[in-house]
Amino acid sequence: MEKRDIFIGGAWPYANYYMHVGHLAALLPGDVLAKYFRGKGDNVIYVSGSDCHGTPITERAKKEKISPEEIATHYHKAFLKTFTNLGFEYDEYSSTMSQYHKNYVKKQFENILKNGYIYEKEEFQDYCEKCNTFLSDREIVGKCPHCGGKSTGDQCEVCGDSLDNNEVLDKKCKTCGTQTIMKKNKHLYFKLTEFKQVLQDLINKNKNNWRKNAVGEAQKYIDMGLVDRAATRQLNWGIKVPVEGYDDKRIYVWIEAVLGYLSIGKEVAEKRGIDFDKFMSKDNKNLKTYYVHGKDNIPFHTTIYPALISAMKNNYNLPDYIISSAYVNLNNEKMSKSKGNLITANELLEMFESDTLRFYFSFKGPETNDMNCSLSDIIQCHNKFLVGILGNFVNRNLSFIEKKFNGHINSGKIDEKIEELTKKSYNLIGNFFERGELRNAVTQIFEYISLANKYYDNRQPWIQVKENMSDFNDTTYTCVYMIANISNMISPILPSASKKIKQMLNLPEYKWEEIRIRGDFQTENIRILYDRIDEKRLLNNNENIQLVKKIK
Repeated sequence: MEKRDIFIGGAWPYANYYMHVGHLAALLPGDVLAKYFRGKGDNVIYVSGSDCHGTPITERAKKEKISPEEIATHYHKAFLKTFTNLGFEYDEYSSTMSQYHKNYVKKQFENILKNGYIYEKEEFQDYCEKCNTFLSDREIVGKCPHCGGKSTGDQCEVCGDSLDNNEVLDKKCKTCGTQTIMKKNKHLYFKLTEFKQVLQDLINKNKNNWRKNAVGEAQKYIDMGLVDRAATRQLNWGIKVPVEGYDDKRIYVWIEAVLGYLSIGKEVAEKRGIDFDKFMSKDNKNLKTYYVHGKDNIPFHTTIYPALISAMKNNYNLPDYIISSAYVNLNNEKMSKSKGNLITANELLEMFESDTLRFYFSFKGPETNDMNCSLSDIIQCHNKFLVGILGNFVNRNLSFIEKKFNGHINSGKIDEKIEELTKKSYNLIGNFFERGELRNAVTQIFEYISLANKYYDNRQPWIQVKENMSDFNDTTYTCVYMIANISNMISPILPSASKKIKQMLNLPEYKWEEIRIRGDFQTENIRILYDRIDEKRLLNNNENIQLVKKIK
């Protein structure tokens, strides 16, 4: 089978706080897909990075009296560590601060301008005479027109309503408290309205490839009426605008962050000697593109990003698959920093192995609806599936062989029905992965492992070893064949367990294909895949973690 070209873009987390469990649930499918397609032998480019520019970071920098770069760098390093601990394997995880990215974005901005999709517009904007500067939404404080509560220029801090800064009452400069005045300012705008038909055609084409929430949100965005969007922002932290007269402004993050997929993808391609323009071309019939993110990022990936690609006129492929997750709630409550129930991925990693979290958020993840996360549920899933089903089948087979025969496994005949089932399972599971349906893939994997446990029970090798060694060898060899292939099937989800199994049986590295075992086996360093988790002990050992406090 011809190798395919696979492009996977994982959403760029904003470098203003640590990754929370919602990020983990939303971004995990990207790594699973990358591992699966690499196992198929396809040409995979899997990229992401930290979104490091924009107003929230500048506002926090002012408050903490440090530079925006210091804040962004701190969280960028934290993200890298978190992804490593979770077993993510990006081809490159970069940041919007990288010089390569900056150069690429400026070049494409000029390209879009040259193609006639960016224009200048004068508009009235809030201005602080004391600070002698125009103000962004986040730099304004005032009163909400709906509830009278304190608000910024874009959102009420009391009722939570999103606001247009023109609606906000009694506006003042957040820095000095001076009443704002309205003053004309020039900005560049992107002609998003030009791409209505392109975007509608894209939705119609991919209704079966995009997740339902992506289709619904994208259609809603178009039906509400597209509007041209400001392409520049009144900031001094970000990518400079490559247009004369805009020295005091920066390219708006909604443009430059989504272009990060292409900038870093191109950088990876160059390092490999790949022509990225050909790789990403609409004419490349061998290409599949996947974009993996949370629900709040849907408009950026289904509307803005495809419009920007179209405006570049590089003949690049538009998104084939949108893998957009819903939200993660904690104990039936929406997570938020103000409620004190925002749980970071690092806090979960203090309590659980990465495999446990990868399994839980693949099996229970918010693919179609919001999910409810709880510590008890994570523990129950770990104990039931990873210990009780997967670990049980592997351990009961290999421990018995080690105890009775010092780890030596004699060659036997593999059950033909099991062979047939194994081949069928690879196809079913693979199809689920390729559609981004992790829950179905995991369900199918564990159906196979459950059947393996039943096969072991029905064949009763503990009796066969006393009465018929030929039958015992056939049973054991069939079970080892299943264990070997389980090590492949679980690898995209449970890479740690997969490696342990391969080491214990001296198996080849992971490939998404049936393992045909031959000859005798000698096991090595047999060990339990997963320990059972004691819930009470875990709670007592992690009292300082907010998730535990919330549950207790």
